[in-house]
Amino acid sequence: MRVHFIAIGGAAMHNLAIALHLKGDEVSGSDDAIFDPSKSRLDKYGLLPEQWGWFPEKLDQNIEAIILGMHAKPDNPELLLAQHLGLQIYSYPEYIYEQSKNKTRVVIAGSHGKTTITAMILHVLHYHSRDVDFMVGAQLEGFDVMVQLTDDNDFILLEGDEYLSSPIDRRPKFLWYQPNVALISGIAWDHINVFPTLDTYVEQFKFFIDTLVPGGSLIYNAEDKILSQLVEASEKPIRKLPYQTSKHHIENGHTYLETSEGLMPIELFGNHNLSNLSGAKWICQQMGIDEDDFFEAVASFKGASKRLEQLALTSRGVIFKDFAHAPSKVAATTQAVRDQFPDFHFVACLELHTFSSLNPEFIKEYAGALDAADQAIVFYTPDAVALKGLEVLTKTQIATAFQRNDLKIFTQPSELSDFFDHLKAFPLALLMMSSGNYGGLDLSRLKNLI
Repeated sequence: MRVHFIAIGGAAMHNLAIALHLKGDEVSGSDDAIFDPSKSRLDKYGLLPEQWGWFPEKLDQNIEAIILGMHAKPDNPELLLAQHLGLQIYSYPEYIYEQSKNKTRVVIAGSHGKTTITAMILHVLHYHSRDVDFMVGAQLEGFDVMVQLTDDNDFILLEGDEYLSSPIDRRPKFLWYQPNVALISGIAWDHINVFPTLDTYVEQFKFFIDTLVPGGSLIYNAEDKILSQLVEASEKPIRKLPYQTSKHHIENGHTYLETSEGLMPIELFGNHNLSNLSGAKWICQQMGIDEDDFFEAVASFKGASKRLEQLALTSRGVIFKDFAHAPSKVAATTQAVRDQFPDFHFVACLELHTFSSLNPEFIKEYAGALDAADQAIVFYTPDAVALKGLEVLTKTQIATAFQRNDLKIFTQPSELSDFFDHLKAFPLALLMMSSGNYGGLDLSRLKNLI
C-alpha cells in the first residue's frame, strides 16, 4: 500500500510511518521542520524527507492513503491537492481504527496517567512474551518504535487522547477507536484552547463512554468523583468495573505493594502511580494475565519516559524530572515526592509552558498544586506567552493563583540557574516539572547539586 504523511515529524505520526514501513507499505512524507528524536528515527528507516516544506507536485492518484497530522494547517498545499484529487484522507486516529477494526481494541483514556498505564500494561505483556499491536504517546525503554501494527495479533492497545484528531477533524482522537475494553484514569480540566469550560471537557468523556461496543467493559477510577458520576449516569449496556489505589507501604524512601503473598518492592512511587497500577492490573486481567503474573512482571517496571524520571541519586539527595504540567498532575507528582522523601528538603520547580498554563483565567486551577514542597518555584518566559498570543502574565497574578506567599518566580534561565547554584540544603529532593525545556537550561548540571 502506498501511504503519504502530511506533517510526518510529529511524535505519533513518525511512529506510525515507521510501523507501516516495517509492515511493508510504501511510505512517504513531508514537513516544514522535524526535530529529534523524530528526525533520527525517520532517518534510520530511510523515511526522512530530503527537503523541508510542502511539495504537492509529489502527490498523484496512485497514493492510496493520505494521513494528516495536527501540525498541518487546513490550507496546507498538499492537503488542498489531495482533496482536489479525491484521495482518501485519514486523521491519525481514523487510520489506526481502520487498521484495527477486526481486533479487540483496548483503549486507555483519562486526563492523567494514560501513558504510564499503557506503558505498564505493555511492560507486563512483554515480560510474559504476549505480543499485541499497540500505540503509545511516549518512548518506552525496550521499544524501538511506539506503534506496532500486524495482521496476526488479536489485541491492539491504544493510548486514547482527548485532543483533536486533525486540522479538519475537530473531534477528540479517542472517539474514533470504538473500544471493546476501555479504562478512564480520571478527569481534570485540560486543553482550555479547545474545551473552554469544564463542562465541555467532561462531555468528551461522556461521548467516549458511548463509543464502547455494546457488552464491552469500562474500567474506571472510582476515587475520581466527576468520573464516577459520569459512569454511573451512563445507560450504555457495558460492564462497569471500578478500581482504587493499590494498598502500599513506604519505608526509608522505598515503596512496597501489599499483595496476597506479602509486601513486594516496586520501582514506582506515589498514590497516582499506585492508582495507575490498579487500573493496569484490571486491564491485564481482561487480556489474559492473572494477578500473580501481573505482580511478578510489574515489580520491574520503572515508569514511562519523562514520568518521575530519576536524574541523580546520591547520599546527599535525589533529583527527578517529570512531564507534569496540568494542575492535577503537578499536585499528584509533588505530593508523591513529598510522601516518598518526608525527611528531605523538598524543592519543586514548575515551568508554565502550555497554552492552558499560561492563560490568566486557567492558571487559577493551580491553587495549592505546589503546597507539598518546602520551596516552590515557578518558571516561565515572556517569549512563550507572546508566542501563544496571550495576555502578559504578571508575577503577582502567578503568586495569587498558586496561593503561596513564598513562591519564587523566575523568567530567565540564568536566574533559575543562579538559584540552584546557591541551594545548600541536604538531604535534598529536587523535582523539575515541565513539558518544555526551561528556556534551554542544562538539566545535566543539576546533578552537581548533590
